[in-house]
Amino acid sequence: MSATRSAVKKTVPVDRATSQLVPFVWEGTDKRGVKMKGEQPAKNANLLKAELRRQGITPSVVKPKAKPLFGAAGRTISAKDIAFFSRQMATMMKSGVPIVSALEIIGGGQKNPRMKSMIDDIRTNIEGGSSMHEAISRHPVQFDELFRNLVRAGEGAGVLETVLDTIASYKENIESLKGKIKKALFYPAMTIAVAIIVSAILLIYVVPQFEAVFAGFGAELPAFTKLIVAASDFMVSYWWMMLLIVGGGLFASVFFYKRSPAFQHFLDRVILKVPVLGQIMHQSAIARFARTTAVTFKAGVPLVEALESVAGATGNTVYEKAVYRIRDDVAVGYPVNLAMKQTNLFPNMVIQMTAIGEEAGALDTMLFKVAEYYEQEVNNAVDALASLIEPLIMVVLGVLVGGMVVGMYLPIFKLAATIG
Repeated sequence: MSATRSAVKKTVPVDRATSQLVPFVWEGTDKRGVKMKGEQPAKNANLLKAELRRQGITPSVVKPKAKPLFGAAGRTISAKDIAFFSRQMATMMKSGVPIVSALEIIGGGQKNPRMKSMIDDIRTNIEGGSSMHEAISRHPVQFDELFRNLVRAGEGAGVLETVLDTIASYKENIESLKGKIKKALFYPAMTIAVAIIVSAILLIYVVPQFEAVFAGFGAELPAFTKLIVAASDFMVSYWWMMLLIVGGGLFASVFFYKRSPAFQHFLDRVILKVPVLGQIMHQSAIARFARTTAVTFKAGVPLVEALESVAGATGNTVYEKAVYRIRDDVAVGYPVNLAMKQTNLFPNMVIQMTAIGEEAGALDTMLFKVAEYYEQEVNNAVDALASLIEPLIMVVLGVLVGGMVVGMYLPIFKLAATIG
């Protein structure tokens, strides 16, 4: 019979002392002879053994926890992990579990070492006297400015558990929306990739076989066939150059998109003008703007400060700059709906609903409705795009493959006609 007991940890008054603790794994038996095992940080093995004996456990094995072979193990911490963490924290705090105990329980249940390490660090800082906002601010990559501002507002108003629940719902909705956008982008990308791969295979491996046959005809090839043969010769000789150009182009695009604001803005502006896909991106940005503004405003974050956080959450630099302009206009006294109208990006329906919300003192409620409407529109548009892309893939591949097949058989048809 075996069981696992989470070790009781001593409260460490200062971060400096906690930072000297080493993670140990231990095995032992309790007073009934039941086998126990667990993990616990301690300054050294002797102190841990003494602590275990004090708990009524006779340790048989106490050793430092093995370090990963290639440094920090575990996958990276995703936005879904943060959403789930927020949901767990909100649930436990609403149930009356103290924040430190909640963090200890959540951290102990983590399978991702990076997530566990981060949660343990947050718990340690809160034990040392830091607020939740100050503790998560030590991890700005995982907890963005929006998350930190909401937590700070929740702590200030004494409704942290409610804010964490709101954040969890917000994160889940945003991740769902991102998934739909990725799905919308996936189909066109796959169409282009499949078309390129099939064409390359035909040009490099299939067409040269026909070319060897054509050489024995002794007759002039049709112009269309000559074009395909020339393309095949080029691909066979310079396939590596084409591969470098395509790979280099993709790498350069990603590199400059991440590091050049001007290029990022240009590309985002171009994407918004692409038929069908551009409309999806417009709707997505509006949905994210509306939901993020509603969540921050509902949490008690001042509107101007909320818009500062909202700008980066829109997912498009064109809308990001527009939100910064809205923030500047609101800061000098303009109503939100009028500031939105000046950007020429938001539909009249969104502006009117925002105006109604401002007049009724229910801006967050109206923006939530806007977000729900446009999230549904994105969902419908993605489904429509999928239905449109599927036959388009067949048409593109049919034209490419069929065109090459016809081009290869034209000389044979011509020869057959001559013989006949």
